[in-house]
Amino acid sequence: MEASGRPGGKTGNHKILRRILICSGVLLLGIIGMTTLAGLKKPPREVKVDERPIRVEALRVHAEDVQVYITGYGEARALKQVAISPEVSGRIVAVHPRLKVGEIIPKGDILFQIDERNYIAARDEARAAVQQWETAIARLKKQQVIDAQRLKTLERNQALAKSEFERLRSLESRNVSSRSGVERAEQAYNTASDQAAQMAESVTLYPIRIKEAQSSLAAARARLVTAEANLERAQVRAPFDGRLKAVSIENGEYVSPGKPALTLADDSILEIQVPIDSRDAQQWLRFDAAPSGGQTAWFSGLTPVKSRIHWTEDKSNHTWEGTLHRVVKFDQKTRTLTLAVRVDAAAARGAGGGLPLVEGMFCSVSIPGKTLYSVFRVPRQAVSFEETVFLADGNRLKTLPVVVARTQGQEAFIAGGIDDGDLVITTRLVDPLENALLHITNPPEEDTRS
Repeated sequence: MEASGRPGGKTGNHKILRRILICSGVLLLGIIGMTTLAGLKKPPREVKVDERPIRVEALRVHAEDVQVYITGYGEARALKQVAISPEVSGRIVAVHPRLKVGEIIPKGDILFQIDERNYIAARDEARAAVQQWETAIARLKKQQVIDAQRLKTLERNQALAKSEFERLRSLESRNVSSRSGVERAEQAYNTASDQAAQMAESVTLYPIRIKEAQSSLAAARARLVTAEANLERAQVRAPFDGRLKAVSIENGEYVSPGKPALTLADDSILEIQVPIDSRDAQQWLRFDAAPSGGQTAWFSGLTPVKSRIHWTEDKSNHTWEGTLHRVVKFDQKTRTLTLAVRVDAAAARGAGGGLPLVEGMFCSVSIPGKTLYSVFRVPRQAVSFEETVFLADGNRLKTLPVVVARTQGQEAFIAGGIDDGDLVITTRLVDPLENALLHITNPPEEDTRS
């Protein structure tokens, strides 16, 4: 039993050893194969990485003095326009042959005529009343002179009757005259006194009666003035050379006072009211003219500068010239200051043909303000929201903070942060790397200034 077990144990050990040798050989062959293959592979060629430049445009800046313009928008309006209504009632019997919207009516032309027969009759009646009271006053004055003369006569009769009465009474006291004679003399004296008193009263009342008549004459004359005015108002005339803006009457229509009939606009002077930011007004608007307005606490000293006006729907560069006239109002809610710019007819027609500036056009208005001194003019996109600019320092990008004095249209004016002759990058860049390599596509000429 033991002899048979030994040979079996030796056989198992040999199998294990053989397996180990086989695995070791396989591993050795794999290592040799990998080493051989690695030796056959060529190493990659080393590639040199170059820095890629950013293509930009640049502008060489120089300090300059710049006129600031304050821009606002507003609608052109006729400075004077009048809504005309009849002042008397009646039927329209005639109208102007060109009573149509848009027509130009000369000053003094009859716009429409109201039936005036009733007003002619009222005027004639008032004239007759005036003449009647003038005659009455003349009669009273003549009668006053006559009665004043009669009063003198009656007063003389009174004096004579009194003297006769006193003489007869004296005779009666001496039993020379009868009692009846004295009584008749007394009666005559009383009658003469009464007549003189009545005439004196009448003469005294004449000035009062004349004043009453004169008051009635004044009232009659006032009625005559009213009647003549109403007769004149039956013809409604154009108060100025104007454009018919609205017409709401027809021939044969009955009209009454106060009812709007038509609107007349005077296009000889146009006005544009332009609201601007109150901060722009405070900082840039020029108030260096002589103050006016006395002691009033309103905006005074506004300089009447020439302003450029451009119709927003006009794609050309045609402009009109207006004059800054006054400050209209200040709105605390919107924090705006409204300015009035006026344009006369000659400037509104403009030069070189084309459409004139007319009422209703919505325009942009550029008002010259104060002057910025020693600032740098750059395109607006060259300044970031953080008020920084990119400079071309040699051929490298450099970021600098700046002080922006004002942005105006598509331009920005820098008051500090850069120097005269610097190259400002005008291409819009988004988060560029500092000190990045640049390639300037529009190399500016070298600055030859000292």
